[in-house]
Amino acid sequence: MAITAAMVKELRERTGAGMMECKKMLVESDGDMDGAIEIMRKNGAAKADKKAGRIAAEGRIVIAINDDAREGAIVEVNSETDFVAKDASFLGFAEAVGAVVLADKPVDIQALASLPLESGETVEETRATLVTKIGENIQIRRFEMMTTETGALSSYLHGERIGVLLSMTGGDEQLGKDVAMHIAASNPTCVSEEQVPAEDLAKEKEILVAQAEGSGKPAEIIEKMVAGRIRKYLSEITLEGQAFVKDPDQTVGKLLAAAGAKVEAFVRYEVGDGIEKKQEDFAAEVAAQMEGSS
Repeated sequence: MAITAAMVKELRERTGAGMMECKKMLVESDGDMDGAIEIMRKNGAAKADKKAGRIAAEGRIVIAINDDAREGAIVEVNSETDFVAKDASFLGFAEAVGAVVLADKPVDIQALASLPLESGETVEETRATLVTKIGENIQIRRFEMMTTETGALSSYLHGERIGVLLSMTGGDEQLGKDVAMHIAASNPTCVSEEQVPAEDLAKEKEILVAQAEGSGKPAEIIEKMVAGRIRKYLSEITLEGQAFVKDPDQTVGKLLAAAGAKVEAFVRYEVGDGIEKKQEDFAAEVAAQMEGSS
């Protein structure tokens, strides 16, 4: 069957693949449009599997909150390069994933992969097709749901790399946004001192005691030194103890108390956090190529 330009154009519009790829698939399917799409899906899955081992530490954070601000989701979707993280197709996929997480509340990444998007394809099918189109490993790394019965959810995105989802009772929308922005900037580990794990506190105290004992000061002085440093440590890692970024003269705890507000919980995601990135040494790579060609 003769493959026309109109057929290639239609397939390109339906799949987003390149013109030559579309023509090749139409030839292989003997002009069957649906058959060509099926071949693309199969090829896409195979290519996605080959790229799955490559490090994807760039990407973006997506936050979705429902209309009454009682349910929300935060998602991290990764790519290999920052360039692809700005691609319109990648951004569209990430936003679609955020929306389906909020709507369908999957229990884990595996469950999320099998959910359908508005296009009719599953999340995994769409991801595999995107890998084929863009040529990079793309992964949904993690997501978290948040709900509140009596409060409201707030969020803040610092560019596309840091996102905060926050549950708060009392206060207003602006306060919620300000506190979420503070969390993005200051990265507290928990809301209050009561939430600091006992083992973490004990370990920190052990380190501080060892440091203080090296000073040669009397035991009662060492005890006061350690107590002071523990207070400082807690003020640095807890949201309520930190100095508010927009007004360092007051703590976040005092800011919340003045507004009759309380933070129930928060989630802070940063793109690539904890992923060991490949370090590129371009000078060494060029030198090796020159040595190989000589």
